[in-house]
Amino acid sequence: MATRVIPPRILKKIRYNRATTTTATKPFAYPATAVVSPPLFERSEHKPSAASAATVAAPSSSVDADYLTRRTLDLEDTEKLFSSVTTGRLLRSSAVIHATAVGPMVDVGMRVMKSKFVEREGLVKDAVMGAVRKTFFEHFCAGEDAAEAGRKIRALNEAGLRGMLVYGVEDAHDNDGCNRNLNGFLRTVDVSRSLPPASVSFVIVKITAICPMRLLERISDLLRWQQKDPSFNLPWKQDSLPIFADSSPLYHTQNKPEPLTPEEESDLELASQRLVELCQKCVQANIPLLVDAEHTTVQPAIDYFTYSSAIVHNKGDNPIVFGTLQTYLKDSKERLLLALKAADKMGVPMGFKLVRGAYMSMESKIAESFGCESPIHDTIEDTHKCFNDCSSLLLEKIADGPGSLVLATHNVESGKLAAAKAHDLGMGKVHHKLEFAQLCGMSEALSFGLSNAGFQVSKYLPFGPVDMVMPYLLRRAEENRGLLAASGFDRQLMRKELGRRLKAAVF
Repeated sequence: MATRVIPPRILKKIRYNRATTTTATKPFAYPATAVVSPPLFERSEHKPSAASAATVAAPSSSVDADYLTRRTLDLEDTEKLFSSVTTGRLLRSSAVIHATAVGPMVDVGMRVMKSKFVEREGLVKDAVMGAVRKTFFEHFCAGEDAAEAGRKIRALNEAGLRGMLVYGVEDAHDNDGCNRNLNGFLRTVDVSRSLPPASVSFVIVKITAICPMRLLERISDLLRWQQKDPSFNLPWKQDSLPIFADSSPLYHTQNKPEPLTPEEESDLELASQRLVELCQKCVQANIPLLVDAEHTTVQPAIDYFTYSSAIVHNKGDNPIVFGTLQTYLKDSKERLLLALKAADKMGVPMGFKLVRGAYMSMESKIAESFGCESPIHDTIEDTHKCFNDCSSLLLEKIADGPGSLVLATHNVESGKLAAAKAHDLGMGKVHHKLEFAQLCGMSEALSFGLSNAGFQVSKYLPFGPVDMVMPYLLRRAEENRGLLAASGFDRQLMRKELGRRLKAAVF
């Protein structure tokens, strides 16, 4: 993993809900157990098919007249899909997506960007940065500053999409770095407020950027040990939701950890204050804050921060703090059910972003170093099924009660299944509790198709100077190697539309 370092101690062993109305409905029923509950979506083949379309049962007579049109996720009509994309941008996007699908090219690019030549000021660095800026950076990022990010958001908004604004910093290792990063996140909220209403769906925060990584590791160790031994006292712990399930991996913490030192407790208080300040800023701006997920070494601490903040700031039907659930983890559905049940009991509306996950190789290496099996599902089909099951469960829940959901997926079949389910539940443009999301520069056809079908769709938009965002680009290149290589569906549609435009221009 680029810019992700497995801790030395391990290496030694190897809201958004604007104007939503809520009607009285029966309470949401949780499955008795997440392990044996039947699938909420039928297992299906997840290879993109240009001939398939997501449809649902015929509407009742009470449904609006354009239901029949909106219920189908159309990914066939490239003229309609890419109507807001200029030919120049389409050509560049096609070229970049084709380049990133070539494994050896990605390898060479990553070696160059991580080489010592790039670390030194000079012509070589200027040349490399210039090339990166005009290709991958412009394709996958929103710009180098707030002004460029604002222009990107406005352009997306005109095309019917929204933006998740991400200040593109990675991990912090001391309080000075955390304070600098916090100021960047706070400025991001200000930028969001200055843009057209509702054009920014979320501000994204990485807890690893506002709390030192070593402290997150320590907190995660302590939380895991308390899961093993409930009598283990954590005097600093605030109210939270369940972080672990019975099936959650706890092998990271082999021995009873020492309590936090006075200095660590002081650092924890500072980190908590940073998150409180950011949450309060988002509450004032009426812009939800979405917490990104990380690897399991530190994810327990991140979930702790997220849930304790949600309990304080999520009121009424409108979540302001959203967590992220990685469905490639075997325990993800069980943890989701436990968190939802506890939140309902406390009267806390929850917002979740569902993703598959991006730390597969890292998780396997960590588990192997302890002689344990990987926490990742054994097959990609199991991961798809878990994502789809959790998606269906949450769609049913928010359709009948409080809470919100972000479905972050580049998988065409998952998008079709969720769109069909949402339409069946009556959730379209008038239902602002659901958002689809894709990374900037990826799965453009799916983004536009979902938007055309009547859903709110956001693009994940990191911004910042190229030097600062470079670790993000390297991480995305490595994490999404398989995803980029499998982006044939988008490449095919782009080629089809470029061919159509060329034919129209010639004839």
